[in-house]
Amino acid sequence: MNELHLDRARAESFGSIAEQYDRYRPAAPSALIDALATSRPAQALDVACGTGQVAVALASRGLSVLGVELDPRMAAIARSRGIDVEVGAFETWGDRGRAFDLITCGNAWHWIDPVAGVVKAAQLLRVGGTFARFWSFYVLDESILAAFDVIYREHAPDTHPHGRGPIHGNEGDLVATSDAFSGVEIQTYPWETALTADEWIGLVSTYSDHQRLGPHVLAKLGRALHAAIEARGGSVHAQGRTYSLFARRI
Repeated sequence: MNELHLDRARAESFGSIAEQYDRYRPAAPSALIDALATSRPAQALDVACGTGQVAVALASRGLSVLGVELDPRMAAIARSRGIDVEVGAFETWGDRGRAFDLITCGNAWHWIDPVAGVVKAAQLLRVGGTFARFWSFYVLDESILAAFDVIYREHAPDTHPHGRGPIHGNEGDLVATSDAFSGVEIQTYPWETALTADEWIGLVSTYSDHQRLGPHVLAKLGRALHAAIEARGGSVHAQGRTYSLFARRI
């Protein structure tokens, strides 16, 4: 994960599918948003805010939220929802001396230089403020994943099905070892959902490893996945998880 930010083609691929991303990516769990809003931070910064899913949720709790987003197409959607967004890469973003009580980053910290990103977050966060990073993922039943494995071996052998869930940890996490933070607290928020064949294909098509397959291969893969899901009742049941890392500025 610490090397993904070096693949700039993947990191900057989401703007071309901004509307699809916004439609299919899961929202952060309400329990997580409530936890972030509990201390009533006066100023919140949502890093790599994308289409504004997290920022909108925080704003709905009465927080003042600023977003910073690399891609103007993603930022445009967030702005259409009332979020103030400044376009730029977080590591080099001109903060103009502003400070924040809460910094969030949902599903995107792996696209940010881990060294420069931690330094920047420490500079921007007031003492006692919270730095929260989180990722949402799905875990599917092994029966449907076995069918997906066959499909991927045929149509996209260098790509793997989503649905087994990543093995997370904070080994090598520079926030955990930084003198600017009190350490990292890990919290996982569970949720459940069911997705139709179209929704599952729409979702996985937004991931960068699938985007780099190209439209022709991605379309063939999608048709095969659609047929497999329809043959099993037309939907996939997913155990959702949002893996969260919290750190306090000291």
